[in-house]
Amino acid sequence: MGMWSLGLGAVGAAIAGIMLANTDYLLNKPAPATLEYLENADLKTIDDDEKIFKARSLWEKSGAVIMAVRRPG
Repeated sequence: MGMWSLGLGAVGAAIAGIMLANTDYLLNKPAPATLEYLENADLKTIDDDEKIFKARSLWEKSGAVIMAVRRPG
């Protein structure tokens, strides 16, 4: 009886591990970015003369909206 329960426990642990590895049950849900947060983001140019400006100035002048996402890690 001990070997059956040990084997059943190992199979159950394997199934639980596969389920948790392939689902997002334990992950935090990301918060949507608000307009206030996006318009206050600092943007940098990639030219030789690096300029820093607020994202709000892009859509005030030309209506452009640019989003760059950096993955953590």
